[in-house]
Amino acid sequence: MRIAIAEDSAILRAGLAELLAGRGHRITAAVSDAAALLEAVAAEAPDVAIVDIRMPPTHTDEGIRAALELRRTHPDVGVLVFSQYVETRYAARLFADHPAGVGYLLKDRVAEVSSFVDSLERIRHGETVLDPEVVAQLMRSSGQHRGLDTLTPREGQVLELMAEGRTNVAIAEHLFLSAGAVEKNITAIFGKLGLAAAPGDHRRVLAVLKYLQA
Repeated sequence: MRIAIAEDSAILRAGLAELLAGRGHRITAAVSDAAALLEAVAAEAPDVAIVDIRMPPTHTDEGIRAALELRRTHPDVGVLVFSQYVETRYAARLFADHPAGVGYLLKDRVAEVSSFVDSLERIRHGETVLDPEVVAQLMRSSGQHRGLDTLTPREGQVLELMAEGRTNVAIAEHLFLSAGAVEKNITAIFGKLGLAAAPGDHRRVLAVLKYLQA
């Protein structure tokens, strides 16, 4: 697996690179800031990019904004946000529309190297990997807490496929439904989960987060 690392801590950056290289993976870049990451990925696209949130120059949200840019410009590159913090403002955007191949793990909650490497493999293969604490904070910030038990079997199937990162067209093809029927089911899902349209909300990703939490 080809891996790019963006981490401003020199010790952690070197440690991750040595750990992953020692397990047979190739490090395509190990950089200290978001701009260098974007340049490195443009030069050689990795399978997965590991990105911290707070990096130079302001140490606020450079990393997660770089992750969003990678999803826009290099959608085939998996992205793992690996941080001490949960940035709810941008995290929901990161998982919106196309959550496949994206992960968000907290540094102090990764207990085993093997589980960390497994998460990278899952992201590489298009899965969504979320720390439960990230899910909890995103749900608290959204203010939505209704359960999934009101969904019909068909709505449950549609939500499951949404969680796999499939588009409406792909869902329609998989379930042999019309595009209009898929839209109708998704609208029903939003309604039953209490996800009313509001500025700044990403109802699709919030619905998926409820599914992943369950």
